[in-house]
Amino acid sequence: MTYSTLQIDREARGVVRVTLNLPDRRNVLSPTMIAELTEVARTIGEDPATRVMVLAGAGPIFCAGGDLAWMKAQVEADRATRMIEAKKLADMLQALNTMAAPLIGRIHGGAYGGGIGMAAVCDVAIAERGARFSLSETRLGLIPATIGPYVIARMGEGRARQVFMSARTFDAAEAERLGLIARAVEADALDAAIEAEVAPYLATAPGAVAAAKRLARSLGPRIDAEVIDASIRALADIWETPEAAEGIAAFLAKRPAPWAG
Repeated sequence: MTYSTLQIDREARGVVRVTLNLPDRRNVLSPTMIAELTEVARTIGEDPATRVMVLAGAGPIFCAGGDLAWMKAQVEADRATRMIEAKKLADMLQALNTMAAPLIGRIHGGAYGGGIGMAAVCDVAIAERGARFSLSETRLGLIPATIGPYVIARMGEGRARQVFMSARTFDAAEAERLGLIARAVEADALDAAIEAEVAPYLATAPGAVAAAKRLARSLGPRIDAEVIDASIRALADIWETPEAAEGIAAFLAKRPAPWAG
């Protein structure tokens, strides 16, 4: 399959590198990218020949989160349409979260909004020390709903609440303390750190790795259809509030929201 928003590099040893490839748009999660990542997770991620997958971003930033064009479309959409669109993102996150192959995140530059959700579904995420992070949704009058189950599963409720609602920007050291990433390294050591995570999988039995991953998920916080549907409803509810209307309008007009300072 040909991908328009992703670069796929396959190595003979079974390592597949998936690079978000919209660098001029800061690798935003466009509808096309969401569909293509879902396809990759459900095909390449389930292929026994894939020993491990690395998720990275092209250009100066890993992922800036939601697509502006998508957001504009949601302003005019009805509740049912918004829920359908949110489910596409939810399906992508769940496909990445549950795919058989282990997923290693290479985080550079920054991860914002949905980009944090992408980091949270990785089995291991490593970031450069200069990377910045923000669950920025509440600045717009929205909430980090669809990514919420994965963020809470990764950080734990107590740690997540330190950044889940405030929309503040935090650095890689704090992301490590919060459990979002496994560790932060210097930029010039990032590729070596990723390779150190990749290499052990090449000595493991792929079927056993997939089974161990399923077991780990079954023993962790529940993220099933009921939880995912509840997150989608919560997002649809918040989209219908006056705050969301005011916040999105301010964002699109590039002016401060009414509650901003």
